[in-house]
Order: sequence, then C-alpha cells, then structure tokens
Amino acid sequence: MELILKEGASKEDIEKIEKALYKEKNSGGFNAKKYNGIMNFEEDPLTMQKKLRDEWERDID
Repeated sequence: MELILKEGASKEDIEKIEKALYKEKNSGGFNAKKYNGIMNFEEDPLTMQKKLRDEWERDID
C-alpha cells in the first residue's frame, strides 16, 4: 500500500491517511516464545552479550 501526503494537505486528508494506516491488519508478527529455552549455552548469555558489545573498544593492534 502506498499513501502519499502532499505538502499543504488538509487536516481531513491527514486523518484519512492515518485511518488507512491503522486499518491495515497486522500479520501477527514473529512468535519468539516458541524458541524459548531451546538453546543451551556454556556461558551466561548476559556475559556473552557484554563481551560482544565491548569488542569495538578493544585494541586491535
């Protein structure tokens, strides 16, 4: 769906576009809960995440 809002549009035009956007149904998205507990890690996931985030701060020389 393509909606075009032109410069100088009236308030009614804007409201029509908003209604069209919110009327469109959500496909349901991704159900991440079905994967909960499937992966087993030897290390604490939070520790792994911190290491990955800190990689860019390490000296590569």
